[in-house]
This record gives sequence, structure tokens and C-alpha cells, in this order.
Amino acid sequence: MTRKGVTLMGVSGPVGKRSDQRVRRNKNVPVDKIEAAGPVDAPELGLTDPHPIVVDLYAALPESAETQYWEPSDWQWARVQCHFLSQLLWSRKPSAQMLQTISSAMSDLLITEGSRRRVRLEIERSQSEGQLIDVAALFRKQMEQAGTG
Repeated sequence: MTRKGVTLMGVSGPVGKRSDQRVRRNKNVPVDKIEAAGPVDAPELGLTDPHPIVVDLYAALPESAETQYWEPSDWQWARVQCHFLSQLLWSRKPSAQMLQTISSAMSDLLITEGSRRRVRLEIERSQSEGQLIDVAALFRKQMEQAGTG
């Protein structure tokens, strides 16, 4: 399967390790790496009385890097799965089979680490670079300003 120039090939079996965690490096397996660019536009969830967990899940999707490859139909598919997940979570008798079906459908959208690894897709979220503060220098400066240093 190809999405916007990225070839997605499924692999059966257990979820592989991330490329930087593999010990055996003589096996040259290409890995597509995506640098998260930030949130993308997503349609409103638009469900009547959705479960709070579903609201949180759907709100997290636009912040996830894999959604940069999503087409409008993928967003609608996510909404459909959220509809059924909300019904399941509100149900007095939740169905394990329904949860498995929803989980499988959501995995097709690559929203879990395991599903992304199966198609050899890794997200490398850039960490914000914090400013280092010299606490001792800051304390000295405050003492000097106060006239006690």
C-alpha cells in the first residue's frame, strides 16, 4: 500500500524493535522515519454524547504524526470507529469481540506504536530544547540587586 509517496508494507509476526534498539544490524531493513510537524486539520468528532475517553482519543489524533498521511476518508473512518468505541464504553455489557474489531480497525490507521512498527514506520518527535539556567548565577544576581551580595 502506498500513501503520499510512502510505501507501507505489512509484516506478520511479533512487533519488531525500533531501529535504534536492534542488536543485529547486518540485516539492512529500510525504515521510513517521520518527523512530527505538528497538528493537522481534522473534522469535528460530531457524535451525540460521546464517552469522555473517546473525546480524548479523538482530540489526540491531530497531534499524532501519522495523521499527516491521512486522507479525508481516514478521518471519517476514525470517526466511525470512535462512534462504535463510544457505544462500547457506555455499554452495560461491553463486548470483547467488538473491542477487538475496533482495535483492529484503528490499527489500520497506524495509531499505535505496534501497528507503525509493523509497516516499518517510526515517529521521531523532536524534543523542545529547554534553556539551561545557572541557578547560582541567578541567585548571585538577585542578591546583588537586593544589596546583600
